[in-house]
Amino acid sequence: MGFFSSVLLLVLHLLQGSRTSLVQLNANGYEGVLIAIDPAVPEDETLITEIKDMVTAASTYLFEATEKRFYFKNVSILIPESWKNITQYKRPKQESYKHADVIVAPPTVPGRDEPYTKQFTTCGEKAEYIHFTPDFVLGKKQNEFGPSGKALVHEWAHLRWGVFDEYNDDEPFYSAKSKKIEATRCSTGITGINRVHKCQGGSCATRPCRTDANTKLYEKDCQFFPDKYQIEKTSIMFMQGIDSVAEFCNEKNHNREAPSLQNKKCDSRSTWEVISSSEDFNITEVMVAPPPAPVFSLLKISERIVCLVLDKSGSMSVVRKLYSHTDGSEIVLLTDGEDNTAGACVNEVKQSGAIIHFIALGPSADKAVIEMSTATGGVHFYATDEAENNGLIDAFGALASGNTDISQQSLQLESKGLKLNSNEWLNGTVIIDSTVGKDTFFLVTWVQQRPDISLLDPNGTLMGSFTVDAVSKMAHLSIPGTAKVGVWTYSLQAKANPETLTITVNSRAANSAVPPITVNAKMNKDTSSFPSPMIVYAEILQGYIPILGAGVTAFIESNTGKREVLELLDNGAGADSIKNDGVYSRYFTAYSENGRYSLKVRALGGASAVTRNLRHPLNRAAYIPGWVVNGEIEENPPRPEIDENTQTNLESFTRTAIGGAFVVSNVPNGPLPDLYPPSQITDLEATSDEDEIRITWTAPGDDFDVGTVEQYIIRISGSLLDLRDNFDDALQINTSALLPSEANTKESFAFKPGNLSEENATHIFIAIRSVDKSNLTSKVSNIAQVALFTPEADPSPDDSHPDPGPAKSGVSISTLVLIVVGSVVIVSLILSVTICILNKNRNTRRPRTGF
Repeated sequence: MGFFSSVLLLVLHLLQGSRTSLVQLNANGYEGVLIAIDPAVPEDETLITEIKDMVTAASTYLFEATEKRFYFKNVSILIPESWKNITQYKRPKQESYKHADVIVAPPTVPGRDEPYTKQFTTCGEKAEYIHFTPDFVLGKKQNEFGPSGKALVHEWAHLRWGVFDEYNDDEPFYSAKSKKIEATRCSTGITGINRVHKCQGGSCATRPCRTDANTKLYEKDCQFFPDKYQIEKTSIMFMQGIDSVAEFCNEKNHNREAPSLQNKKCDSRSTWEVISSSEDFNITEVMVAPPPAPVFSLLKISERIVCLVLDKSGSMSVVRKLYSHTDGSEIVLLTDGEDNTAGACVNEVKQSGAIIHFIALGPSADKAVIEMSTATGGVHFYATDEAENNGLIDAFGALASGNTDISQQSLQLESKGLKLNSNEWLNGTVIIDSTVGKDTFFLVTWVQQRPDISLLDPNGTLMGSFTVDAVSKMAHLSIPGTAKVGVWTYSLQAKANPETLTITVNSRAANSAVPPITVNAKMNKDTSSFPSPMIVYAEILQGYIPILGAGVTAFIESNTGKREVLELLDNGAGADSIKNDGVYSRYFTAYSENGRYSLKVRALGGASAVTRNLRHPLNRAAYIPGWVVNGEIEENPPRPEIDENTQTNLESFTRTAIGGAFVVSNVPNGPLPDLYPPSQITDLEATSDEDEIRITWTAPGDDFDVGTVEQYIIRISGSLLDLRDNFDDALQINTSALLPSEANTKESFAFKPGNLSEENATHIFIAIRSVDKSNLTSKVSNIAQVALFTPEADPSPDDSHPDPGPAKSGVSISTLVLIVVGSVVIVSLILSVTICILNKNRNTRRPRTGF
C-alpha cells in the first residue's frame, strides 16, 4: 500500500489525458455539447452571453442547413476556476477541458482570430475540437468571417461529420473545363472578382491579377473577392460569411473540378454526400415542427477530489458508498482481477456524477469496469507485470487534471526502465528545454536493492543526494527553483542480480507567459477486432502551434509484455492525414495476442531539425479579404503579415506521453495471414511539360505503410467520375520501368499520355493503385489532373469600370501627359478650322478669272 500511495502523491499531476467528446444525439438534438473557456482568458461575463447567442443562432441555422434534421438541444459552458463565483454556476460532473467540443482560448498567434477545427482524421471521421478566440465570439471579427453562429455550423461540420473546406489556400485557382481560370470554390455560382489588393501606410492599391508563367494560373498575391450581395445558397464549407449561403453543396451542384480539400480528402464527393452517409444522419428522421431553443448549463471548475481504490476481486460494491456528494469527484480504481459484481453498479455509477479512472494490472479485469470508465469520461490504462516498462507509474502520471492552465501542469520528460544483472548500468540523458524547468522532479525505483545513483547537471556538476524510501523501494530528488537548461545525465548501477531499475522525470513550465512544449498520444479507437487496423497518433504543440521535425517513437505493449516499436510520421501519407500539422501517425497491425495493449510515446527534438509551424491552420472558416460592392472592393482588416513559410527553429527537447489502453479480439493463434493491402496514396500530384506528364507521390508499403509494394497500376481518363468509379476500365500507363521504393519514400514518374477515348477532353485525370506481394490492392488514390490547354485570364476592366489605380489623390504623371497631349490636339484643331474659314471667306470675295 505504501508504494501505491507514494506513487500517487508523487506523480498524480503529470500529463493531460486524450480528448473524448461527451456529445450524444437524441431525437435530432445534440446533447452534452461542451464549450470550455480556457483558464488563460480574462474574466468577462459578456463572453458567456455571446456564447449563448452564438449557439442559439447556430442551432436554427444548422436545422435549416441540414434540411430540418439536427439542432443543439443542451449545451454546457465550462468556466475557469479563477473567475468569481456566481450562484447560477454549478459544479461539473464528468465535464472537463479534455472533453470540450469547443474551446474559447487566446489565438494561436497573436492577432490571428480565425476559427478552426483540430482535424487530423480521414474523411467522414469525427475531429478533435473547435477553437474560437474571445474576440471572435465577442463579434469583433464578423466582417472577416461572418456571423459567429454560421461559423459554428461550418466548424461543427468539420468536427462531427469529418468534412473538409471547399477552398484551398495552397491552390486558390485552377484551370476549369470552361478553359478559364476559376477560383477554388463550391459552388461556382458564387460570384466575385479576382484582384491583387495591397495596403501600406494607409493607402491601398488594387489591380487585375497577372498570370504566372510557370503555373499558367494567377500570381501568388491574387485573391478572390466575393460580391457582397448574392443569391447563391451554397456552400457553407466555402464561405459561410456570405449572407445568402445557407446550404451544403450536394451531388447536383458540387464543383468536382476544384482542387479543394473536400475533393482531395473525400474522393470528390460533396459535403452533403458525406454528411448524409454519417451515423447521425442514418439514425434520424426529418422533423416536422421547429426545434426548441438550446438549454444552457453554466459549470465552474472547483477543487479537485481524487480517491484511490485498491480493489481485490469482489470488493467493487464498496466504491459506491464512499461519498454522498460525488459530482465531479474522481475515483482511481486499481484492480488485478475479475470482479463479477461490477456489472451490478454500472448504471448507478453513471448517474453518480463521479469520474471513474481504471488501471488494470492483469488481463482479466471485468469489461463492466471499462464501461464505467468510458461512460463517466474517465480513462483506462493497462500496466503489465514487466516493471522495466514503468507501466504503473506512467498510468498514475497520466491522470492529470485537464482543468488547470497548461503552465500549472507537470509534463513527463523521461520514463525508462531496464532489467539488469548486478553492477550493470542504466545510463541516459534527459533534456530540459527553456519552456520547462520549474518543480523538476527525478524518481528512481528498484525491485531488489537500492542502486547507486549519479545525476549530473548540464555543467557536469554532481547533484545532491536523493531522498530514499526503502519501504517503497524508490528515491527522489527535487531541483529547487528552475532547473538549468541543457542535457542532464543520469547513471544507475544495479546492486542485485537480477534487478529492474526505472527512472521518471517530470517538470512544469518555467514561465507562465511562455507555453511549454507538450505531447499527447492516443489510438484512433479503444477496441479493435482482428484484422481491423488501428492508428497511433501523437500530437506535439507549443500552446496551439504545431511542432515539426521531431523524432517520435511509439511503444505498444501487449498483455504479456511484448513490445512493438513504431516510428510515427507527419508526412501526410499512409495513416497521416495532414502533412506538417504537428500530428505524427502510423498504422498498427502487429497484433501478437488477444487482450489489452498499452501505448507510450517518446518524442525527441533536435536543435537543428525542430521548427514551429506558423502557417494558418487547416480546416478553418474562410477569411474574407473584402467585399465587392458596385464593382469596388470594400476591404476588410488584413490578416497579420506572417510569412507562412517561416518556421522558427526550436531548441532540443524530450517528452513522453501515455496513450491509454485498448483491447484487441479475434487474433488467431500461430502466424498471421497477410490480410493488409498497401495504404491508399493520398498525395498524388501531377504537372505537365509539353507532351509529358510527371507525377509524384509518397510510397505506400506492402502492409499499409510498412514494407515495399510489388507494383503500381497507373490509369488515366478524360473523365474524373469515370476514373473514380470505373478505375479498371480506364487507360493504363506502362509502368514496367517503375520500381517501387520503400514505404514513405518520395516517388516520381514521367509518361506520355497517348490518346484518350473521350472526345473533347479538356483535362487528363490520373490515379494510382498499389499491389503487394499477395496481390492485395490498395484503394484508388486521390485523383490528380493536368489541363490540356492554357486557361484564359479574366479580361481587363473596361472603360466604364476603370481600375482605381495606386493613387487615390493628386494627379499622376501619365494623367498630366494625357492632359498636355489632349490640349495640343484641341488647339491644333481650332487653328486649322480658323485658317480654313478665313481662306474660304477670302476666296469668296476674289473675282473669278478665266483662261
